Amino acid sequence: MMWGNNWMSGWMFNNPRILWIVGPLALLDLVLKGFALWRAAKRGQQVWFIALLVVNSLGILPAIYLLLNKDFTLGKKVLKKK
Repeated sequence: MMWGNNWMSGWMFNNPRILWIVGPLALLDLVLKGFALWRAAKRGQQVWFIALLVVNSLGILPAIYLLLNKDFTLGKKVLKKK
């Protein structure tokens, strides 16, 4: 197999099974990061916002942030964790 200069000639882009795995994971990472960034900005947590924006952790850091900073709902009333 010749690798050439084209970046799309690698094994990952020639194997559709890899794309079926990487695609949904990338989408999940994008959704988790979006929710986490939105919540950090809404709460004014600048350190978390910068960490979530800079660190690419495949959804692990946003998931941890969302689990640690979740709002508890009790009926229609929202109780915020402080």
